[in-house]
Amino acid sequence: MKIGMIGLGKMGGNLAKNMKSHGHEVIVYNRTKEKIDTFVREGFEGVTSIEALAEKLTEGDVFWVMVPAGTIVDDVLDDIMKYAKRGALIIDGGNSNYKDTVRRAQEVSERGYRYMDIGTSGGQQGALEGACMMVGGLLEDFRHMETILTDICVPRGVDYMGSHGAGHYVKMVHNGIEYGMMQAIAEGFEILNHSGYELDLTAIAKVWQNGSIISSYLIDKSVAALEKNPDLEGILDQVDSSGEGLWTLEEALEQKVPAYVIAASLFKRFESKQDDRFSNKLLAAMRNEFGGHKVHKDGE
Repeated sequence: MKIGMIGLGKMGGNLAKNMKSHGHEVIVYNRTKEKIDTFVREGFEGVTSIEALAEKLTEGDVFWVMVPAGTIVDDVLDDIMKYAKRGALIIDGGNSNYKDTVRRAQEVSERGYRYMDIGTSGGQQGALEGACMMVGGLLEDFRHMETILTDICVPRGVDYMGSHGAGHYVKMVHNGIEYGMMQAIAEGFEILNHSGYELDLTAIAKVWQNGSIISSYLIDKSVAALEKNPDLEGILDQVDSSGEGLWTLEEALEQKVPAYVIAASLFKRFESKQDDRFSNKLLAAMRNEFGGHKVHKDGE
C-alpha cells in the first residue's frame, strides 16, 4: 500500500517519516516546493501537484491529508476528487470539526470515494516516534488501514471509534480535556513561583515526572520548557486556542453537560489576549458604585 501524504507540516511531515521508517511507501506533496525538496533529499518520492500524486496511486492506496482545519480541507478534497480513481480512500488526519467531517464524508461518498477521519494525538514527537490515533469511518476501511496504523502508533494507541466523524469527535473532547489539564499545571507552577521559598521549578517538575499522581506527558513537556528557559524570559503571557476547546464547550452546551474546567481554561486563553479588558473596568466601576472603592485611572 502506498500513502500519498498531503501536507508536510510538523505533524504531517513527521507522520510521513514514521511511516517510512516502518517500511511503508510514502509519496509526499506540499504546497511549497522547498518542503518537498527537503523530503526528497531524505529519500522520499515527491510530487509537485495533487494530479501528479493521483497518477502515482492505484487501487488500495491512500490519500492522507494533513492540513489545517477549515476551507483548505474542502479545497484539497476537491482537488483529490478531480484526479483520483473512483473508490479511492481519503483520510483527514488533521483537527477538523467533526460536523464538517460528517458533511464531507457524505459529499465524498456521493462522488464515489471513501473517507476516514483520524484524530491524532502525541504532538510532533508522537507523530514521529509513535502516535495515538482515534479513527472514524467505515469499519472495513479501518481494517484496511489497521496494519499501518498499528505500526505508526504506540502499543494499544489506536482504535476504531465509530462512524464518520467519531474520530474527530473523540479527539475534540481529548483536546478540551487537555486545555483543562494544561491550565491546572500552569496555575500550580505559578503558585510555586510566587511562594516565599527559593524553589527550583525545574527540579520540582522532574520529581513530579517520577511516581507522582500528576506525572504525564504534559509534565514532561513542562520539564523540557523549564530546562530551556527556567524563568520563561521573553515569553509573552498570551496563549492561542486552536479551536477544539471551543468546539468541545459548544458540544457541552448543546448536550447540556456541565464542563466548568474546560470552559474556564478556554476563557483564560481568551483573557490572555486582552490587555485592556472591559469586564475589569466594569467590575471596578460597580465596586465604586456600591462601596465607594477607588477606581484607578490612566495617569495616576
